[in-house]
Amino acid sequence: MFAALVAGLGLLGLVFGSFLNVVIYRVPRGESIVVPRSRCPACGATLASFDNIPVVSYLVLQGRCRSCRAPISAQYPIVEILTVSLFAGTAARFGFAWPLPAYVVLAAGLIVLAAIDLERQVLPKRIVYVVTVAVGVLILVASAETGDWHRLVVAACSAAGWFVVFFGINATNPRLLGFGDVRLAPVLGLALGWMGVGYVLAGFFLACLFGAAVGIGLIAAGRARLATRVSFGPFLALGTEIAVLAGSGLLRPFHVH
Repeated sequence: MFAALVAGLGLLGLVFGSFLNVVIYRVPRGESIVVPRSRCPACGATLASFDNIPVVSYLVLQGRCRSCRAPISAQYPIVEILTVSLFAGTAARFGFAWPLPAYVVLAAGLIVLAAIDLERQVLPKRIVYVVTVAVGVLILVASAETGDWHRLVVAACSAAGWFVVFFGINATNPRLLGFGDVRLAPVLGLALGWMGVGYVLAGFFLACLFGAAVGIGLIAAGRARLATRVSFGPFLALGTEIAVLAGSGLLRPFHVH
């Protein structure tokens, strides 16, 4: 049954990843995520159902539109494969447990937000708020069903703590941290805090580590300067997901929970 859960969520991720691509493309452009059907951004041709199969269609079409042969962004299969991986990995991490839905929703939301932030250096408020409310409600349900209210208290304190820290950084120097990151901070603190204080620290440390490493690398390669603004959302997403999926192993040597 455990293997079936992992495989089933992985399959769900394959299908859902295609929808996440729609959200990533349309929300920043102010378009509906429901209608019209998927179309080529270059020529506007509506995609046939057989050209909209996750990953497979991209490979069959060799990364080009069937109608105009314009290149299709590699983002589409990458997002779909990443969604499969995170959904299956989250299922393997939590198994048949009440917190599972909250962390699946979190993973989906972070994929969308990271992709949009990479492209446009913005974290859309309506996506951040939807993810925050959805994860918050699901964690509340998990606490009620398990009777573990202590976790909820720690999660709420962690959410408040992350908000205060990020707000302080933004108020001190907005170039270091945009306000979109401040809005995102509470849901990350909430999700990691429910797992334990160690996970909160690990997620924050990893995000800063990856952000610093990439920033230094870009400066060394001559592609950025100290004043260049680099989107921090993707690093927050990466640090959070690594902490969620591998945090127990990372924290074990430090005897932190």
